[in-house]
Amino acid sequence: MNATMRVLSGIQPSGQLHLGNYFSMMRQMIRYQQTEDLFCFVASYHALTTVFEREKLEEGIRNALLDFLALGMDPDKSTFWVQSDVPEVTELTWLLSTSITVPQLELAHSYKDKVAQGISPSGGLFFYPILMAADILAFGGERVPVGKDQKQHLEFTRDIAGRFNNRYGEVFKVPEPEIGEEVAVVPGVDGRKMSKSYGNAIYFFAPEKKLRKTVMSIVTDSTGVDEAKDPDQSVLYQIFCLFLDEKGRGELADRFRTPGTGYGHFKQELFEKIMDTFSESRKRREELEADPGYLQEVMSKGAEKARAVASDYLDRARQAVGLRYL
Repeated sequence: MNATMRVLSGIQPSGQLHLGNYFSMMRQMIRYQQTEDLFCFVASYHALTTVFEREKLEEGIRNALLDFLALGMDPDKSTFWVQSDVPEVTELTWLLSTSITVPQLELAHSYKDKVAQGISPSGGLFFYPILMAADILAFGGERVPVGKDQKQHLEFTRDIAGRFNNRYGEVFKVPEPEIGEEVAVVPGVDGRKMSKSYGNAIYFFAPEKKLRKTVMSIVTDSTGVDEAKDPDQSVLYQIFCLFLDEKGRGELADRFRTPGTGYGHFKQELFEKIMDTFSESRKRREELEADPGYLQEVMSKGAEKARAVASDYLDRARQAVGLRYL
């Protein structure tokens, strides 16, 4: 990618962020600010499709902001904001809604999956892909890192932008997906995909005792200390490998296959690895939490930067469709 590429991504504040969020999205976003024009936001409007308690949403937004900033998100090197602080996005959502069909929206995997999980099929959940399109097109996103579960939504965004441009002229950039070398699904302590809803997540900013207890609860088989262990079948090994390079993963696999080390010892090592990896970030988060004025200042500036871009694209779209009639 060239140095002027605008990379855009967002994350929902539907709960405390965990290792799955970090390795699949957060770490990469923080790296991008060193080489790309990074636009990153906390998707507060999207969270409204599943979070219905005011206090829970407020806490989720605040925690997501603190987590990102503590991990190294630099407001001076990126554009970082809360989705609901940029109202231009919701108006653009309506303008874009005429460039996608109901049958298309009915095919959305995410919509069908959430309904299958028992989530009420609200209009907001149905319109989710259009709001996501506005999130991207309002800021001229050129490359959008997405997981396989969001690839279809990005295709909707490309379709919407293409139809709008064909109908009204070249208003929006058509974004490209970035699937790339995707991190394998991060397993939770029970072996299923790490998820807040499963209650199997490892929260890297949790209090030390709670974090250690969570790591120690990772499921293992009954293989004894003096027996060889199969790393390919071990959830503990998979999670540990997230923190290691190729050489480190090979060495860990050899240790698993060599009798003499129990699972409890490996879990303790993993706990220490997590604490060491996030040590500085944990300290930084405590400092940020003690200074709410700084957080407010940062997010106000972030919203101002984001709105400057979004208002330009919205104005072009309004003019294109005929809403600038005088």
